[in-house]
Amino acid sequence: MVSDAGGFDDKSFNQSGYEGLTAAVDALGIKEKTAESQSDADFSPNVDSMIQAGCNLTIGVGFLLEDAIQAAAEKNPDSQFALIDSAFSDADFKPVTLENAKPILFNTAEASFLAGYVAAGMTKTGTVATFGGMQIPSVSIFMDGFADGVAKYNEDNGKDVKLLGWDKASQKGAFTGDFDNQTKGQNQAEQFIAQGADIIMPVAGPVGLGAAAAAEAAGDVHIIGVDSDWFESTEYGSIVLTSVVKQIGQAVQDTVAQAAEGKFAADPYVGTLENKGVGLAPFHDFDAQVPQELKDAVTKLQDQIISGEITVETQNAPA
Repeated sequence: MVSDAGGFDDKSFNQSGYEGLTAAVDALGIKEKTAESQSDADFSPNVDSMIQAGCNLTIGVGFLLEDAIQAAAEKNPDSQFALIDSAFSDADFKPVTLENAKPILFNTAEASFLAGYVAAGMTKTGTVATFGGMQIPSVSIFMDGFADGVAKYNEDNGKDVKLLGWDKASQKGAFTGDFDNQTKGQNQAEQFIAQGADIIMPVAGPVGLGAAAAAEAAGDVHIIGVDSDWFESTEYGSIVLTSVVKQIGQAVQDTVAQAAEGKFAADPYVGTLENKGVGLAPFHDFDAQVPQELKDAVTKLQDQIISGEITVETQNAPA
């Protein structure tokens, strides 16, 4: 497994992927090899090192490893690969299928829709916010769902909760430019707080921890985590309202098991509310503060999304 520059202790998608790998190793008695990337320049050499080490399956964590994993898969047709949070594309950015490389994808717009609804229902200031690390599909999809959830709450309740940081129609919003610099996340959150936001969903890996620090310092500002349950995975549990969770670890564990059993398939895995690949984390310490009426509305919306009665539209949806 090769991480992006966030490393395997990023309290986000790299860590979730690594935990899935170690669980598979423990369960199956297989050997693992890992490489933590320090920068983008490490991606291809690290992936190549997995091939040279004789790994049967090499997993890249994150959209940024697409080129390195795809190039390795094309050069090594007898080896197997998987890529978390991205599919593969040609020079014209059109989707391509590789027989030996599996995309592991998540339709997080569905769960983010619920998070946006909750945020709009819980804000005291009437203003919520979101921002991304980089404007890539696996980030923007969270923001699309969040925006639609806020809009749905407003529609259902005759409210006018304002969303900062993302305009779904224009696909323009706030991005820090990377997934590593927590100071950028802190600065972005401070700007939102100054504009009245009291609930913020950072979609930026470790950069989001900077936003959480700003929220904690401000007081009475809450965070919605992403990728993992931030109440459990970060030091900011006391301000985490909920999280949009991707079951990356389980998807990795399942993919490794399939490869170990000779049943590897390149068909994309897409996590949804229906298959429990994505979901909304518990409210934990805020459970008593979330009105039952709001909880019931979210449960109903989840059921409607699963049944197909509601479709969360996003141009960033996984294929």
